[in-house]
Amino acid sequence: MMPRLFPFLLLVLVPIGAWAAWLGWDQHQDVHPDGSVSGPYEAWQVIGLVLTLLVPVYWAASRNRVAAAVLGTTAGLTAAAWYDWSDDASGLFAIGVGMVMVGSLVATSLVSAPIAALTHRGGPATLRPTGV
Repeated sequence: MMPRLFPFLLLVLVPIGAWAAWLGWDQHQDVHPDGSVSGPYEAWQVIGLVLTLLVPVYWAASRNRVAAAVLGTTAGLTAAAWYDWSDDASGLFAIGVGMVMVGSLVATSLVSAPIAALTHRGGPATLRPTGV
């Protein structure tokens, strides 16, 4: 039972740790000279998070554990976003968390399915070794 559950648990914990490493330390919005506000995250932080998560998603999907890649990553990111944003007094954080959940579900599905298809079957016929 544990070997089958391991990829899922790993893919729940890794996104939580990656969120903390990339986004968890930056909690303040930036106020620009013109009075506009941005943040708290910079684009490079989000890109770093996404690139970091590609590694465990590829690992799971290439072992034909697509459900673990999709559901584990989505659960981990959703939990991290909920924890990080839940101190918002307006309650609007729930909309952001929902967007993280749907976005990560769609993105990991779109990435995991082709990885599993290409690595599980050995890739397209043009990429397979001919045995020469």
